[in-house]
Amino acid sequence: MQAHASSTALASTSSTRSERIGAAIAYCRRPEHLRRTLRIALVVGLLLTAINQLDVILRGDATAATWVKCALNFVVPFVVSNLGLVSGRPSRLR
Repeated sequence: MQAHASSTALASTSSTRSERIGAAIAYCRRPEHLRRTLRIALVVGLLLTAINQLDVILRGDATAATWVKCALNFVVPFVVSNLGLVSGRPSRLR
């Protein structure tokens, strides 16, 4: 009986976790939040690309790896700004 109760608790925990993840994604997808996080990603991504890759691009030495790095310069601040958004949301929405 102990193993069954433990597995039931685990199943309800992962169900709750997936519900929380779904709620967090829905919260981040709100238009007012997307406008803010996309703007942050654009500004920070441009700055990071200029700092880290602009010389390579201007020299004409950009490879596929360079462009992947440039894309990640935008993805990382988008993810970080969304994590900040979710961590700062009202507790009733967590």
